[in-house]
Amino acid sequence: MDTLSAYLPPHSGLLPKWLLLVSTISLLNSLQSYSTLKFTTRVYAGSSPSTPSPVTPLSARTFGTWTALSSIIRLYAAYHIGNPEVYQLAMWSYGLAFAHFGSEWLAFGTARWGAGLAGPAVVSTVSMAWMWMQYGFYVR
Repeated sequence: MDTLSAYLPPHSGLLPKWLLLVSTISLLNSLQSYSTLKFTTRVYAGSSPSTPSPVTPLSARTFGTWTALSSIIRLYAAYHIGNPEVYQLAMWSYGLAFAHFGSEWLAFGTARWGAGLAGPAVVSTVSMAWMWMQYGFYVR
């Protein structure tokens, strides 16, 4: 267990560890976006079951790159959570993710509510709210 602890963020509380977990999962999601369309089409499933997914290999790779960039920002925040600029960038990354997934679902119709969209929507909402509520604890 000591070996694992050496790699965890050295800050108190669960938020830095959450940021590390989400960042790691997101980086893995980025990698899969380059190798298969399977999971990206679950998020961008189209407006109804009869509508085909608009995902193409190019859009999946673009999504993977965008997700990797967001993951790196959140990874930095996990280890530098007291830095106000890094903290705010991580919050913005969750805000942009929330706005993106919400607009793809409600405005553009490229996503529909289901398991593929629920994960990113819940993670972005919970993380953004958690970071907003804990700002004064970590950033002084």
